[in-house]
Amino acid sequence: MSSNDFDDPFAEGMSEPETTEKADIKPVPRVTIQAFCDTPEVAATFDMACSDRRMARAHCKVHTGGLGAACEFYRSAPTPNLIVVESRLEKEDLLARLDELAEVCDAGTKVLVIGHSNDVATYRELIRRGVSEYLVAPIDVMAVIRAIADIYSDEGSAKLGQVFAFIGAKGGVGSSTVAHNLASTMASVFASDVILADLDLAFGTAGLDFNEDPPQGMADAVFGSDRLDEVLLDRLLTKCQEHLSLLAAPATLDKTYDFDEEAFDHVLDLVQSNVPMVVLDLPHLWTAWARKTLLAADEIIITATPDLANLRNTKNLVDFLKQARPNDAPPRLVLNKVGVPRQPEIKADDFAAALQLPTSAVIPFDPLLFGTAANNGQMIAEASAKSNVNEIFMDLAQVVTGRKETKHGRKSSLLLGPLLEKLKSKPKSKRAA
Repeated sequence: MSSNDFDDPFAEGMSEPETTEKADIKPVPRVTIQAFCDTPEVAATFDMACSDRRMARAHCKVHTGGLGAACEFYRSAPTPNLIVVESRLEKEDLLARLDELAEVCDAGTKVLVIGHSNDVATYRELIRRGVSEYLVAPIDVMAVIRAIADIYSDEGSAKLGQVFAFIGAKGGVGSSTVAHNLASTMASVFASDVILADLDLAFGTAGLDFNEDPPQGMADAVFGSDRLDEVLLDRLLTKCQEHLSLLAAPATLDKTYDFDEEAFDHVLDLVQSNVPMVVLDLPHLWTAWARKTLLAADEIIITATPDLANLRNTKNLVDFLKQARPNDAPPRLVLNKVGVPRQPEIKADDFAAALQLPTSAVIPFDPLLFGTAANNGQMIAEASAKSNVNEIFMDLAQVVTGRKETKHGRKSSLLLGPLLEKLKSKPKSKRAA
């Protein structure tokens, strides 16, 4: 790998995708969906939509044959919650075929039609006949997901909150500090309600950082999830600021916290349905529930310090997330504790270039400011509102919420090709002769 491989990694082809509209899409509920596609392009698009995280709860199946195949199939099979049919028929033939489908549909089945005619009269007639939605091919993945999500959105219901998951590339990099300060900044700057959920039940520091010692919080919500509702959730929340509430970790070792993969689902669903923004402070571990929670977030923020171990771990996380979330923006990168005296480190631009990921924030090493804030149970904005670090947190809040674009860095000046090759290749274990 040569240095030319990293020429302008943040050029036009590497620009970050827009995320605001994607974040507005509600997760599709636990429904059964069957699609009957007439062209391979639509079939491939729908298949990609089915693998998206927002469709994780739905049970999807893709068939070929279009509207005609659907009519024949359901003559002898029960209909699912939602039928998606593609047709290239003209208006009159399309309506006639849909009448045939209606005769074999069970009560309550919804229908989404994908057509090839961009005709307002056809759309109006389909809606009048009870079709839930009409899309015109060619279609993209997010259009399909949004259409299905909108079908199952209760009219007039509150918008699901956007979830921001914070995780450290390595223990001790300051991910919790970044998460807590960002939650506080979002709540104060945007005057929008935020819930900060500390998911490190054994060693979480959110209570300490906000100078709170609540008698109950996240542990009660998780262990009592079977009876958790909005009323009980309100009792478990600790109000830290006018627009910021905390679900604190107990930070006790009187029990072990071995959770199954779906342990936090109900809690986070309920939290997300009650506020516009949810900040998740994830511990540095890799379990089934932590992995699932991370993948389900709307925005992921990775905090790292500029050394080799952090570069390796961040690269592994970024590669995993890009593969597992192909329809989402890449995670945000925050470099923390930059500029430690007499300590060799990878330059911020070189660190970002090696990952082909722009830094959303570079936070300087300032032990006096952070130590004072932590010991006093304050956020940086309270400890030193005019500090450069506070300005960084305010800019970062704008970036992660989509209100401001990330500034792309310059080209890398360091040859990291050999370094990345080492990270990509794993040494084979030698067996004794």
